[in-house]
Amino acid sequence: MIVSVFALLGSKALWLLYTWLASAIAASYLSGRKGYGERVGLACGLLLNLIGVVIWLIVPAKADSLWKKIGPFGRGRGRKPPAARAEDAGGAGSAPPPA
Repeated sequence: MIVSVFALLGSKALWLLYTWLASAIAASYLSGRKGYGERVGLACGLLLNLIGVVIWLIVPAKADSLWKKIGPFGRGRGRKPPAARAEDAGGAGSAPPPA
C-alpha cells in the first residue's frame, strides 16, 4: 500500500519535472528568437513555469530579431531565401552565365 502511494507520487513528480523543463526550453527559445537573448527566457521559464512561456508569446519582437526576419520557426532545410530563389529562376539581378 505505502509503496504504491510513493510510486504514484514519483510519476506525478516526474511529469511535473518534464513540464517545468519543457517550459524553460520553450521560453528560452522564444526569447532568443525575439532578440532578447536566451538567458532571460531561460530564467523566466524556470521561475514562472508555464506562465513564462505565455509572457514570451506576448512580448513583442525586436526589429532586427530572427522572429521578424524569418519567422517563429525559421526556414526549413529545403527553403531558400528570396534572393537565392530569384537567382535560380534567372530573375532580375542574376549574372549572365560564363562564356
